Amino acid sequence: MASYHCSIKPVSRGNGRSSTAAAAYRAGVCIADERTGEVHDYTRKKGVDYTELVLPEGVNFNREQLWNAAENAEKRKDARVAREFELALPAELTPKQRRELATNFAKNLVDRYGVAADVAIHEPSRKGDQRNHHAHILITTRKISVQGLGEKTDLEREDKALRAQGKPSCRKQIEALRADWATRCNRTLERAGHEARVSHKSLEAQGINREPTSHLGPVATAMERRGIQTERGNLNRAKTIQEQQAERKELASLERQQQGIHAARQRFHMEKAARAAAKAEAEEKERQRKQQEAERARRRQAEREALEKQYGQAVCMLVCPQSLSAARSRTEYGRYLDRLQAATPEQRAAMEKELRHAEQRYGAQELFYSWAKLVSRDTSIRGRQKVRDTMLKEWDSATPERREQMEQEAKEYVRTHERQRSGMSMGR
Repeated sequence: MASYHCSIKPVSRGNGRSSTAAAAYRAGVCIADERTGEVHDYTRKKGVDYTELVLPEGVNFNREQLWNAAENAEKRKDARVAREFELALPAELTPKQRRELATNFAKNLVDRYGVAADVAIHEPSRKGDQRNHHAHILITTRKISVQGLGEKTDLEREDKALRAQGKPSCRKQIEALRADWATRCNRTLERAGHEARVSHKSLEAQGINREPTSHLGPVATAMERRGIQTERGNLNRAKTIQEQQAERKELASLERQQQGIHAARQRFHMEKAARAAAKAEAEEKERQRKQQEAERARRRQAEREALEKQYGQAVCMLVCPQSLSAARSRTEYGRYLDRLQAATPEQRAAMEKELRHAEQRYGAQELFYSWAKLVSRDTSIRGRQKVRDTMLKEWDSATPERREQMEQEAKEYVRTHERQRSGMSMGR
């Protein structure tokens, strides 16, 4: 029997979530979040049967570009960055029919709201219910066009603003989407020749919250009134007896429960006292733990500041020799200091050697650029950089003796040129 499930919920930073992580997990791929620097790698995830990115006409994004754009479009720390549709796919359908059902629903969302939709169909888990075929559809909270992400969709707007424009509230839109999913499921089931149907309404709304009795009808009612038992009357009487037996069984169970209440109360008070003592002990341990953790954090921070003071300039030269002023804001700068702080003595010695080399290389880079300004026929910055980079490449592969010789020759050339220029200035 086909089952209905259509859950529509936001993906919000306020709950510690991100659209990049959600998309990577559902599609079973790797996505690097440009905003946080995190890499969400779910390439080993099993059970992803099918994925597809549905975009408006003319829009060209891949999955990583799309969800990074969605993250970068939002500035609030509690912003909604995506909206997810979790859909049960009828097990009666073939894999192809399930894919078409999910992707057609996604295309409808794209056409209706002007968004991008990321479809991922998951297979049932090996040890779970083998009928649990389901789809996840992530849509952007903003409209998307060839210019990029724009304004928020009607699903994300306040009800007051929607009413002012004569549009349905968010709740009514969601109810309409849930009904549309049920309609699409039933239409697909019917076309596939299945009798099973689903409904988006609750069991109570469908009137199936209890087992009904059989309707007697006028003939059977008249016979029962004359004392003649009928088949339908017997069925109703059997159901009544079953209900009475169930009530007696429940009453007996309640009596047994009542007999244990007094003993349970006594145990409760004893356990409450024991819990209070255990809680006090746990709180004291937690206080001590936090105090110790704060002290460790203070020591780590002091050590980090000392390392940055000692090695910060060299780390800048290593991670971003092109622009020392921008180096400290780069992720690699902090990560290198983290590694340096966590390193063993042997590892730190190797890293210090690496930093000394970076300082030497940065000095050579500056020297060779000064030399390139004098010898390069191409006086543009790019041309001088090209000459400098050629020298640096040779310097990188040279022996220490050859490096020293190259630096000495470049220094001598620059000094000679500066003396000549100074002499010419004095002659004037």
